[in-house]
Amino acid sequence: MPDTHPAKPALALVAHDARKEEMVAFARVHEDKLGSFRLVATGTTGGRILEACPGLTIERLKSGPLGGDQQIGAMIAEGRLQGLIFLVDPLSPMPHDVDVKALMRLALVYNIPMALNRATADILLRSARLAGLPTTSTTPEIIPQA
Repeated sequence: MPDTHPAKPALALVAHDARKEEMVAFARVHEDKLGSFRLVATGTTGGRILEACPGLTIERLKSGPLGGDQQIGAMIAEGRLQGLIFLVDPLSPMPHDVDVKALMRLALVYNIPMALNRATADILLRSARLAGLPTTSTTPEIIPQA
């Protein structure tokens, strides 16, 4: 049964090898905001983020090629994940491409907010929907208070 009102919304962080440094930089910039989520990440990505941001709490799953992508997909299907940031490397062949496509397909099927690049990830963190707040087409984002 989906958890419709978790204490903290759950956000998954995944990055292909060529995008792991970019994910670490993203986490450093947004460390305070990321702290308001229950974070899950594939193994290597989660480890790299924790090295750079030891104040964050991240549930580390298996490495993507070893089943981490599928673990995140299961969380989506079970209603335990509210968002996905997956920094994809579109220029390198992925031996586990089928798993990556399956994960992205589940995010689409279950209408989970998903960012595939840094620009969209920055926007996603301002999403009222990701924060569990009601939204309308005229108020899709939370505007930071000055």
